[in-house]
Amino acid sequence: MSTAEPDFQADAAREARRERRFTRINAADKWFQVIGVSWLTPILKAIAGDNPKAQVSEIWRLLGVPLLAIAGFLTLWAALAPTVQTSLGAIPGPAQVWEEAVNLHEDAQNKAASRERFEEQVAKLNERRAQQGQEPIVRAYTGAPSYYQQIWTSIKTVFFGFLIASVVAIPLGIMAGLSPTANAALNPIIQIFKPVSPLAWLPIVTMVVSAVYVTQDGWFAKSFLTSAITVTLCSLWPTLINTALGVSSIDKDLVNVSKVLKMNTYTKITKLVLPSALPLIFTGLRLSLGVGWMVLIAAEMLAQNPGLGKFVWDEFQNGSSSSLAKIMVAVLTIGIIGFMLDRVMYALQSLFTFTNNR
Repeated sequence: MSTAEPDFQADAAREARRERRFTRINAADKWFQVIGVSWLTPILKAIAGDNPKAQVSEIWRLLGVPLLAIAGFLTLWAALAPTVQTSLGAIPGPAQVWEEAVNLHEDAQNKAASRERFEEQVAKLNERRAQQGQEPIVRAYTGAPSYYQQIWTSIKTVFFGFLIASVVAIPLGIMAGLSPTANAALNPIIQIFKPVSPLAWLPIVTMVVSAVYVTQDGWFAKSFLTSAITVTLCSLWPTLINTALGVSSIDKDLVNVSKVLKMNTYTKITKLVLPSALPLIFTGLRLSLGVGWMVLIAAEMLAQNPGLGKFVWDEFQNGSSSSLAKIMVAVLTIGIIGFMLDRVMYALQSLFTFTNNR
């Protein structure tokens, strides 16, 4: 056997391994795009030896330019912030905002430790009472919520309201897309209520919840329901409209096939309508979740319901020297969470549909 044959086999094996690496990188690229780190793809390709010069150019476009823009924004912010004087002092720069973010984190840790000590004391007290044959006592921790707890409250509220909106909007959208009569009936309602501000809905929702939800030991607090229902009323319209549009845009040949096969309504919706309309339905869901997140913050501020909106309003009313920096921490938090919520919806969209929308 000549030496050329083993060399040829070794080259072929290396090329096969190289192709497998690129295949895995291309497969991972889909999820890198979902979570917003698409710049990892050219880095991995450059490491794997795929035209490093071209990959460096792609890395600069996907990572270098955004980082440069962020650095420019932070520099401009740091330079201009001290020149704007308010009743609470100068606008805080990036360094002051970061300092307050660290303080909020430490405060959250201290509050968590305080809550844990309280629960341990109650547990020990009940253990002694049990040894003495007495009934245990129930004491709730009454300390102020931490920053992280307020974030979690807002996230739970927006998802609850968004879930209700989706349950209402998707079936109505399917009806409107399949039936011209249903579309004619729903269209004026959509056009009238879609532009209504959450600040207009909030007083009505507050009074209705107070009148209907009279129990004191229910699953949900009234403040939670008020915020969630306000989110529902303002966020269902994008899903409803996009669902109706997606359903009505189904290829007419597919509709004719369903008639030839004599599909019943349920089979037609599940096997034909939903798979075809899913891309637009998910577009509506992403829009609805974004609208719901913005609506929630406004509702929490106005109604003083627990959450990030109330945190912002409380700091505004507090008027301390650190209030502006804390408000800016909350603003950045709201923006980051909004981005993450959109990425979550895009990940679900990528799992269930074949679409390039981002």
